Amino acid sequence: KVRIQTERSYNGIWHCIRETYKAEKVSTSSLIHYMYHKSECNNRNNDPVNPLVSRLRYGTSDVKPSKVDISLAGCATGAVRVVLISPTETAKVRMQTQKQSHYSVTASHLPKPKYQGPVHCLRMIAKEEGFRGLYKGCSALLCRDCHSFATYFLTYNILCDWFTPAGKNKPDILTVLISGGSAGVFGWAVATPMDVIKSRLQVDNLGQCKYRGLIHCIRVSVKEEGIRVLFKGLGLNCIRAFPVNMVVFVTYEGVMRLADHLMK
Repeated sequence: KVRIQTERSYNGIWHCIRETYKAEKVSTSSLIHYMYHKSECNNRNNDPVNPLVSRLRYGTSDVKPSKVDISLAGCATGAVRVVLISPTETAKVRMQTQKQSHYSVTASHLPKPKYQGPVHCLRMIAKEEGFRGLYKGCSALLCRDCHSFATYFLTYNILCDWFTPAGKNKPDILTVLISGGSAGVFGWAVATPMDVIKSRLQVDNLGQCKYRGLIHCIRVSVKEEGIRVLFKGLGLNCIRAFPVNMVVFVTYEGVMRLADHLMK
């Protein structure tokens, strides 16, 4: 996803996969899997915020929050999340776009990759670019997460209401699966344009900076590649989002119901 968003040399998903494997073999795939796993743990394990919103706004968790309440709470969740995960997002993108031959793992005479691991990557960015380097692309990340999380939680809430029969307080497993997967797809659908800009800003290395900021990156990208550039990686984001968020919400609902049962 990140390579397709930041490079113009790939014609599509399968071309990117073939070229990456051909040049770097399994080592890169393992790295992407590891960083993807960590980012998903950071990005998507967010509990639905209904009870908290109800307590803050109405003084009791028994009152169901409105759709506006859920949207605003989701937006606030995205904003807080940016502060916490922006450095790891930068490291993830830098490592995923780092090119290396698979032979360099065993051949000492070949140059080693610049970043040896996630922690080393964070240290190098802080050393070379300062604290601001860790938050490169933060403005695009903020724009991405605020409205995407509002869409994410609102979609889940609306679909659960639609598919839950009258008289039932909680959705069944099938409803949770469909609603959770769809929420992930809609969330990433609105997030992808800013996700592309975020990735491009984060790989824009110091000393060779192409973009002066968020608006300049959007203008240059659209001018050079057309409006379609803002939707690069959309298919991958949606393909990934549906099964991941199905599991996230089913797990959440299962844990919450188990906790309710144990507390009775």
